[in-house]
Amino acid sequence: MRKGYDRAAEDLGNIVALEHVNTRIPDQQLATAFYVSALGLTRDPYLMTGTDNMWVNVGRSQFHLPTSKPEVLRGRVGIVIPGREALLARLARARHALDSTRFAFAEHEGFVEAVSPWGNVIRVHEPQPRFGRMRLGMPYVELDVPGGAAEGIARFYREIMDAPARLEDGAARVDVGPDQVLVYRESEREPPPYDGHHIQVYLADFSGPYRRLLERGLISEESDQHQYRFRDLVDPASGRRLFTLEHEVRSMRHPLFARPLVNRNPEQSNVRYAPGYDAAEIGGR
Repeated sequence: MRKGYDRAAEDLGNIVALEHVNTRIPDQQLATAFYVSALGLTRDPYLMTGTDNMWVNVGRSQFHLPTSKPEVLRGRVGIVIPGREALLARLARARHALDSTRFAFAEHEGFVEAVSPWGNVIRVHEPQPRFGRMRLGMPYVELDVPGGAAEGIARFYREIMDAPARLEDGAARVDVGPDQVLVYRESEREPPPYDGHHIQVYLADFSGPYRRLLERGLISEESDQHQYRFRDLVDPASGRRLFTLEHEVRSMRHPLFARPLVNRNPEQSNVRYAPGYDAAEIGGR
């Protein structure tokens, strides 16, 4: 019998997927220019196809972009997209359409950092071993939190959400799906006021965290049978509020769980079309 496998490395924890990041935006046309044309992502062709909201697919995850006063994540979203040179060319072409906004991009050793027209920071990585088999997706969301908050945030996810969480290099790292993490990184700067943006996760044990959150008065919305929300992360030991980030929490019985998402190959064009290569390879298990 073969031995030597690290079986614990396959343990996922209670949060089984980070499905979307939601930030409101005031202009759907500018959002299309940035998220679809510049980054090379795919607008969902089936849901939210009007002018008041936009769902943008990135592998098995999404950006949700309802039309309203802009919101800015207090941190950055990491995404994986193959083809760094093609990405840089798309971003350069987008300059004209995104002129007079906060749009910017810069190359770094391990990623390209792109800033949306309203200031949301997206770090774009090439596929690499630290992101598992992911070739297109959202491996992390990183938030800037006050100094001294990371240890209590890690306790919150372990004890309230039953999710693996640990401290590494001044940050709480929380497993939220295969090859996906939430990172709460301590910063000397006070985070700006919370403006209402949110993330959405799926849970295997839906009722256990609900009960523990309810006992502490942390449930902020009773959405429906399959969903609830909370906003405040507290230290279970003291009850002190550490950070605010609304979580849209869904059960695995939610009708949208594991819904297949369409992802295009952004290198296809009408003038350089190659039959059979319309879809992007997202990788995964």
